[in-house]
Amino acid sequence: MNQPQTLAPSPAWERAMPPGPDARVKITEPYARMVAREAYFWAWPMINIYNKRLAFGQAPEPGLLDGILPFAPVNRLAMLQDYIDPAERAVACPNQDVAYGGGPLALDVSPVVMQVPDFGARFWVYQVVDLRTDSFASLGKMYGTTPGFYLLVGPSWHGDVPKGISRVFRSTTNTGFVAPRVFVDDTAEDKQAAQAAISGIDMYPLAEFDGTMKRHDWSKLPKFPSPGSGGGAETKWVFPDKFIDQLPVVLADAPPLPGEEARYAQMLAVVAAAKMDAALKKAVIDEATKTESELVTPLFQFRNWGLQLPHNWSTTSNNAAFGTDTFTRTAVAKSNILVNAPLETKYFYQDLDTSGARLNSANRYTVTFAKDQTPPVDGFWSLTLYNAEHFFAPNDLERYSLGTKNKTLVANPDGSLTITVQADPPPEAQRANWLPAPKDSDFSLYMRAYWPKTAIIDGSWTPPAVMKAN
Repeated sequence: MNQPQTLAPSPAWERAMPPGPDARVKITEPYARMVAREAYFWAWPMINIYNKRLAFGQAPEPGLLDGILPFAPVNRLAMLQDYIDPAERAVACPNQDVAYGGGPLALDVSPVVMQVPDFGARFWVYQVVDLRTDSFASLGKMYGTTPGFYLLVGPSWHGDVPKGISRVFRSTTNTGFVAPRVFVDDTAEDKQAAQAAISGIDMYPLAEFDGTMKRHDWSKLPKFPSPGSGGGAETKWVFPDKFIDQLPVVLADAPPLPGEEARYAQMLAVVAAAKMDAALKKAVIDEATKTESELVTPLFQFRNWGLQLPHNWSTTSNNAAFGTDTFTRTAVAKSNILVNAPLETKYFYQDLDTSGARLNSANRYTVTFAKDQTPPVDGFWSLTLYNAEHFFAPNDLERYSLGTKNKTLVANPDGSLTITVQADPPPEAQRANWLPAPKDSDFSLYMRAYWPKTAIIDGSWTPPAVMKAN
């Protein structure tokens, strides 16, 4: 006689629900494909962060991936001392306005102490996101954060908070990522002056907390080879063929938001069915591969999503606070993952000129800010140019962005500011304001406004047109 199948105990959220799918019931392939398609799109950002945790966890100590990218074991970080190398390909849309840091969170392993040194008047912000890429800690100049020690804890941690911890931030998931950013202008003097603060940035397990401010000479970080490569494109972090096996782990780490309970039950039922049926699993993997190509890949193009603004610019209003906005969460994760919350940074995206034509280096362009109409910020602003893969395009000037960091920008006689965007050098008088474009290629423009003022937040200020100059 066949013995009845024993199911594992259900999590608390599932026990509180009405009866849902029974994982033992035979299901059809078209139904499994339908659920898999939605699940892959929905879970893409979370699997991305989960795989970063796995990859970064291979680091034996804080160091530099390929000698370029901050790379650290779980619950630790590594810091750059200067702008990121333009050859970086692990995370799309980097900037050359800040010194970056980075490290994965594994709050199921240990709570984590974030160390905040005295930054003085310098702009800084720590990005701290959970598995969903939603921010759960407010640490930065815009928050009035004081120097000291801050504790990050997981959803089920209930330990004692040591004396000397200024504040505790609780994540809804155990997996996450931390990425400090410290503004540095393009002068050698400021880069040197920033080192005193940068050396005091750190993250470590709670057991190592002793109330003293630890210091690092981040210039001595070891270098490690990359665990993967995307060629000229971003390193691949989500794999359709591994999706069905990784999904249960991600679901277990990220409890459903209100309204997601039924989705979780459906996904887990399909996962269970696929484990018992090789043909069904093959179909689910095939559908995940199609979803990557048909739904996720098009979101790499900025023009395909976002809040539409004048002159073909676009933006978002809920970065790092996506909630149940699955579409925007995945679009942002695909095109430029690890973005700050709107109060910290406002992002504006551009693939097109003012006529709606694709930006391409066969043309010359200008972006002109009227007098006193550069982005209104309390931090800084920049305009960055990315190639078709959302990375820096090599150029002889080694210039990839222009903005607050540049002390040699030249205003027009009427007080306006024009940035020239083209592949060939402009006349000598315009070269201080020249943003070099890659030759024979499409490209994108990307505006950052760190610590935006009200006019940016409420939408009354938007970027000027990208005008074809020829």
